[in-house]
Amino acid sequence: MTELAAVLFDMDGTLVDTEPYWIKAEYELVEEWGGTWTDAHAHALVGSALLTSAAYIRKHGGVDLEPLELIDWLERRVIEQMAVEIPWRPGAKELLAALTEQHVPCGLVTMSYRAMAMTVVEQLQAETFATIVTGDQVTDGKPHPEPYLTAAQRLGVDVSACVAIEDSPTGVASAEAAGCIVIAIPHHVPILPGPDRMLVESLAGMTPKSLRALVAGRAAQPDR
Repeated sequence: MTELAAVLFDMDGTLVDTEPYWIKAEYELVEEWGGTWTDAHAHALVGSALLTSAAYIRKHGGVDLEPLELIDWLERRVIEQMAVEIPWRPGAKELLAALTEQHVPCGLVTMSYRAMAMTVVEQLQAETFATIVTGDQVTDGKPHPEPYLTAAQRLGVDVSACVAIEDSPTGVASAEAAGCIVIAIPHHVPILPGPDRMLVESLAGMTPKSLRALVAGRAAQPDR
């Protein structure tokens, strides 16, 4: 495949800088239960499936809630913060608008659950995302490839001709395991260089043309 089939976006930390909201909510919840939380704990959860995060918080934070209750508590607190301000990442809305204008299919692939994802999606043009894959719609969350494979399947495209945009090692692992080309934007946690992985500081200045070049470059590799 030499043509860009679709662009698949992570949400938290990639499109919107909501990781501080999640971290604040984690601190509040753990402290409410008399436990101790640290930034190291919080950063260990960046990009993870929410059920994985819930198990970790129960173990390390001493929160005696059922996993789904714990997730609901955190999401409600994050949504409350987002009602005050949605902190868009540099270049994110501009790239989405350009891709929409050029009719490049876009998918949202997030481990947040649908209620949370829709607080962001509803701020964009209705046709921005051709599919939305959320953490409550998959059996295995990131770093498993299922979320990205699900998005490509729903779009009816070759996953190897998709560009995934991520901000965490967990998300990058998921996208690469699915077969995507990855643009990684290290923000709250570091990401190491790797093959089929482009590290950038932000999406500012990123264009559909530059994404097409990544797909063409992969197709031109001798072993492809």
